[in-house]
Amino acid sequence: MKFPSIKTLAESAGKTIKRFPFEILFALAGTIAATIKIELSDVNRVGENWCLRVMIIGNLGLLLNLAATLYAESDDLKLSRKLLLHMITTVVALSLLFVINPGIREADFVRFFLLSLGLHLLVAFAAFTKGYNIQGFWQFNKTLFLRFLTSALYGIVLFLGLSAAIGAMNYLFNFKFEWDTFSILFTWIVGIFSTTFFLAGVPSNFMALNDDTSYPKGLKVFTQYVLIPLASVYVLILLAYEIKILIEWNLPKGSVSYLILSYAVFGILSLLLVYPVRDQAENKWLKTYTRSFYFLLIPLLGLLFVAVAQRLSSYGITEPRYFLIALACWLLFITCYFLFSKKQNIKTIPVSLCIVTLLSVYGPQSAFSVSMYSQRSILVNILKRNNAYKNGKLLPVKKISTKDGGRASDVLYYLVNHHDLTSLQPYFTTDLSAVSDSLSKQKSQWNGNFIVENYELRERKLNWASKQLGLNKYPGYFGSRYAVDSATAMTNYIFRKDGDIDNIKDYDYFVNAKGYNDTTTQLFGGIKFIEQKKSYSDYSLEINNEKVSFDVTDLAKKLIAAKKSYNRVKSDTSDNQYVVADDQLLLIKETAHYKVALMVRTLNANQAGKGEVRVVYADANYLIKIK
Repeated sequence: MKFPSIKTLAESAGKTIKRFPFEILFALAGTIAATIKIELSDVNRVGENWCLRVMIIGNLGLLLNLAATLYAESDDLKLSRKLLLHMITTVVALSLLFVINPGIREADFVRFFLLSLGLHLLVAFAAFTKGYNIQGFWQFNKTLFLRFLTSALYGIVLFLGLSAAIGAMNYLFNFKFEWDTFSILFTWIVGIFSTTFFLAGVPSNFMALNDDTSYPKGLKVFTQYVLIPLASVYVLILLAYEIKILIEWNLPKGSVSYLILSYAVFGILSLLLVYPVRDQAENKWLKTYTRSFYFLLIPLLGLLFVAVAQRLSSYGITEPRYFLIALACWLLFITCYFLFSKKQNIKTIPVSLCIVTLLSVYGPQSAFSVSMYSQRSILVNILKRNNAYKNGKLLPVKKISTKDGGRASDVLYYLVNHHDLTSLQPYFTTDLSAVSDSLSKQKSQWNGNFIVENYELRERKLNWASKQLGLNKYPGYFGSRYAVDSATAMTNYIFRKDGDIDNIKDYDYFVNAKGYNDTTTQLFGGIKFIEQKKSYSDYSLEINNEKVSFDVTDLAKKLIAAKKSYNRVKSDTSDNQYVVADDQLLLIKETAHYKVALMVRTLNANQAGKGEVRVVYADANYLIKIK
């Protein structure tokens, strides 16, 4: 590999800084913030959170100003107008510093990702907003992609080389460079060196790109012999599955949505990559493939909408389901456009996706507003039908079923962690901002005198809300991990003596308990097993229409009550680890034709101050004997 000389790098860096001053300043600000964040790790939560926000703004500000620069250069704007455009984009980026706060709202991490994705798409077409310059648009983005790979490669080589040098100094001269030295080194290489190197390769002569007809032979081979065949395999599998569910007349599995999206991504990417050579004599088949791709996408989109609708009817809208709906609608639009439009302008793909992405970030139509309103309405409806709602306010539940209690706990976990405790303010008379501020000032239960970490603060908010609504006794899919007060709870870790070895000599069948909130169907020897784990404490198995259910909570209570008689295991992570005999972790039930045993391998359970026990985690298998 031939690296450029120091002189060449210095001259290139000077030209790059002159061309992209705002971009370099934002990159520098983000890099400095990342460096400070490394030094403040586990020391100052507030300062660390502000550094994270500056890092986010550094990324978004760089992208916004890069798009502005490309647009100004392509439109040949005067210096005064160019500076005005940069001032506007800079103000927009800096204003986001006071809006995005991932330390309080986990959803803001997704907001940042969406904004970054939308701005990357904006950069892709910012220099080509006028005219039908498709060839230049394609060549520009090809150059950016190759430049990105090159800058990443140079950055990795530089980091590995300097890291080896630092390690050698530690070894030979007894220097004390710690892990943070390597983290800071990586930060500056990525933030400054790789960024500057990438910007130095951004094309400036956009007119010349329109006349560039070069095409990498390796790219053509990769697309024609890897991407297109892979997309073809995907579509055959998906169409076969669609025929299967039509014959059986069953609803599709929710995960099929991701397979359809994967096929669409592979297919569209492959079509974009071969776009410049589609009209060549030897590649006429590409036009046929393009039309067949979009035709075959239509029935799959129908399947996608059905799969998404199934999830929405059961669990309401969350951000991932919103994005599935948005992507499905976008794919439908792209499909119709390329099937019926005569222009076939590939710029439509990044432009439309950029608009969809940015619209999903903020506003009443955004993924976060729609998801919050949907989940809040589910929580309110659950508490309404359990007489815990009056005059527009939520009240503590006095009596509620385990199913409703668990579902309400799940929704509460989602709202507090993704949208903060204040998302529930319309349904509380208490000032939830003041409550959040009070909880943040309490000392950490885990770090001695250190201030509370973000994850612990969110846990405290969830505990507070759970107690206010009387839901702390009803753990759900998520709630089981957090419903116990962290200040008084103690986790007990109980293991089988024989570990992962299952004694199945007295049984005929072995079925592994899968993930919770999902139903798994298996067929062995003509016997149909339908297994479901609704939570870590609730197991059920249906064998040829004969159903048995197990509640591991009662087992956990029994084991914790007798834990003094078990062998305690020494560990650096916990003093409450115990090993018990296999039969102590065995639950047995019988039906008319089967004897079913639930063999628990591992059991983690929280024990609160008042003796209340909740299962945090359990790993188990079923053993079945035919009578």
